[in-house]
Amino acid sequence: MHVRGIRGAITVEANNEAGIRDATRRLLGEIVRANDVESDEIAAIIFTATPDLNAAFPAEAARQLGWQAVPLMSAIEMSVPGALPRCVRVLILWNTPRAQAEIVHVYLDGAETLRPDLKAKAAGAGAKRA
Repeated sequence: MHVRGIRGAITVEANNEAGIRDATRRLLGEIVRANDVESDEIAAIIFTATPDLNAAFPAEAARQLGWQAVPLMSAIEMSVPGALPRCVRVLILWNTPRAQAEIVHVYLDGAETLRPDLKAKAAGAGAKRA
């Protein structure tokens, strides 16, 4: 068993609690679906949000999914000129026997521009465990 990283990002329409939580829940749901993740396999999750998103902690969305035992942390993304605005990013540390090349990273709602190299791989997402 190895610890693997699953990356993802999503943009949020507006800086409000509902928008941040809804977008983050959607992102987490897509990551879980694409990789067949069980919450008890998650070692920890690190969330970042761009400085223009400060109405809620993205980690609250994971708690709303019932992930009470998963260690979570929210942080502010670096403020880089020209960076994608209103963006929540996630790094899930996942205990899995899968190879790193099998991990499906998920970028939604304009965040695909962050990693266009992963777009083709995500199209084939959803492989289930044997």
